[in-house]
Amino acid sequence: MNKEFLNVIVADDNENTLIFFKNIFKELKISIKVQCFNSGISLMKYLNNEEAVIPEIVFMRYEIPEKNSLEWIEEIRDNQKFNNMVIAIYSESIPENEMEDIFVKGGNVYIKKPEAFDQLKKVLTEVITINWQYHTSGLNKENFILKV
Repeated sequence: MNKEFLNVIVADDNENTLIFFKNIFKELKISIKVQCFNSGISLMKYLNNEEAVIPEIVFMRYEIPEKNSLEWIEEIRDNQKFNNMVIAIYSESIPENEMEDIFVKGGNVYIKKPEAFDQLKKVLTEVITINWQYHTSGLNKENFILKV
C-alpha cells in the first residue's frame, strides 16, 4: 500500500461528471491518482484484471447503466481482494430505504450529489480527506461509514 497518494476510481457514464471529479481531485492537497470508467462493465473488467491497481476508493454513480449499483457493490464485495476498498455511491436523490440498501450491500459512503460545483468540491474533499486519514493511519475501513 502506497501512502504517498490515493488511488481513486470514478465510474459514471456522464463525461461532464468525470471531468468535474478529476478537476476537483487535481485541486486537493492530497495526491490522487484517478482513473475513470464510463460503465460498471468496464470498471469490473479493470478490477478483475490481475495487473489492476486496487483503488482505495471507488466513486460510482447510483444509476450506472447495465446493472444497478447495488448489483455492482455485491459483485465487488464477493471478491476478498476488494475488502479494503471504500465504495462511495452518489446520486442526485434516492429514497431513504435505497440508501440503507447501499450500506447493507457493502457500500461505505452515500453522497447526495450537489448541483453546484463548489458544493460538490466541498463534499468530495470531505470524503477524500477522511479516506486519506484512514489510508495513512491503518484504521479499520470496515467501520468507515459516512453520509453527506
